[in-house]
Amino acid sequence: MTKLAKFFGHPLLDTKVSKEDVQKREQYFGYLIGPVGALLLNGVLATYLNVYYTDVLKMTSVWGGLFLVAFPMASKIIDVIVNVSMGYIIDRTKTRQGKARPWLFISAPLLALSGILLVVVPQSNPTIQIIWVMLSYNLYYAFAYTIFNMSHNLMAPLSTRDSTVRSKLSVFNQITTVMVTGILVAFIFPMLVMPAVGLDKRLWITLIAIISIFALPLTLLEYYFTKERVTKEAQENDKKEVPYKTQLKAVFSDKYMVAALAFFLIFTIGTLVKNMSLVYFSNYVLGTYNDGTTQMLISMIGGIPMGIGVFAVWPVAKRLGKRNTLILGSIIFVIGGVICWLFPRNMPFFLAGQFIKNIGGLPASYIFMALFADVLDHIEWKVNFRCDGVAMSLYNIIAVTMGGFCIGIFNALLAASGYVAPYYNKIGKLIAVQNTSVQNAITFGFVGIETITGVLMILLLLAINVEKDRVTNQQEITEGR
Repeated sequence: MTKLAKFFGHPLLDTKVSKEDVQKREQYFGYLIGPVGALLLNGVLATYLNVYYTDVLKMTSVWGGLFLVAFPMASKIIDVIVNVSMGYIIDRTKTRQGKARPWLFISAPLLALSGILLVVVPQSNPTIQIIWVMLSYNLYYAFAYTIFNMSHNLMAPLSTRDSTVRSKLSVFNQITTVMVTGILVAFIFPMLVMPAVGLDKRLWITLIAIISIFALPLTLLEYYFTKERVTKEAQENDKKEVPYKTQLKAVFSDKYMVAALAFFLIFTIGTLVKNMSLVYFSNYVLGTYNDGTTQMLISMIGGIPMGIGVFAVWPVAKRLGKRNTLILGSIIFVIGGVICWLFPRNMPFFLAGQFIKNIGGLPASYIFMALFADVLDHIEWKVNFRCDGVAMSLYNIIAVTMGGFCIGIFNALLAASGYVAPYYNKIGKLIAVQNTSVQNAITFGFVGIETITGVLMILLLLAINVEKDRVTNQQEITEGR
């Protein structure tokens, strides 16, 4: 780490945040605007990359339909290795800029490069295409986005010990996510961008290249307008380096952390399969192919609660507590999911269910990371050392590896039910229809799995009662016990 420390010791790489308290400039540039580029790129890829593989590159028939099922799952082996390694590396990174922020800086050019490589797949023989897809996919998901996501998610927990301020920073991050996925990806793309892009590979490449390049300066903005105050505090107290096995044991021996990671796992599976299914559900079940309105309506009904939720969810959490608010939200989430599942082809009933479901999903979106940060503080109180990198590597393993796992699940549903990629017939008419079996499989992916995971989330939340001693624990940590 000596070379890394030397590189990040240069004054040009110093944070632009000088105050010991979090100021508005840090909130807006570091947590609201800075993450937009990377989150937009990932949001677009999460929603449309599989469509690019199935409909533009037409890879659904490769290896008899097994390639798009097997390769995303197999790729996650690399993800696990990289995530475990990055957790180890981050906790042992000692630079003037902190331990996580340097990796945020490094992720910026990697995101731009790997994003472009994902779509510039050469029009060559199938073997070369397969190799290119596998290499570019792993460069982006296993390395570039893993490094960004892990360091990005550590910014709020490492910025301050003030739970109220930390919660506010988590909200700023979530506002950015909602702004990107709930407005740009959910409204603008299905209504204007995707109908224009269609099945034209050159337009796809241009689109993703622009977004990838856009992510570079914005990620650097996040780097320059964040500060690791908790890391600085630990360095000043000269705490000794703790062996990785000891940190790992501390994480897995804490019941709150195990339950929190299990909650995030279940939540992620439901969310990712739903996101993967959205375009297909809009095209083949509730609407017609790229009609420009169905996906927009579904997303709008989901986006309205997310937009107003930022003003409503925290007053409720202050009154009921984070965990209890999450439980209440999850119950509402399941009720909305059941309505959607019962009426997948009835627009008014489906949209009503979608609205209820997304109201219930607000706490998981806005509050969970603040609860996760409380769990990290609880572990520090219990064992007298921090496990940020290890815990976040496990968190990120779930976030990244489940992406490939869920792609595999959804593509297996498509392949097993007989999905047919859209095509132009001899007179140039676009043919894009699916049989009832495919429509049912897509519906299960879009609303069924998420409804089931909602029930499991409620059960797991009952075990995360970490807030009861939070204030006392934090006071003992700061006083050095």
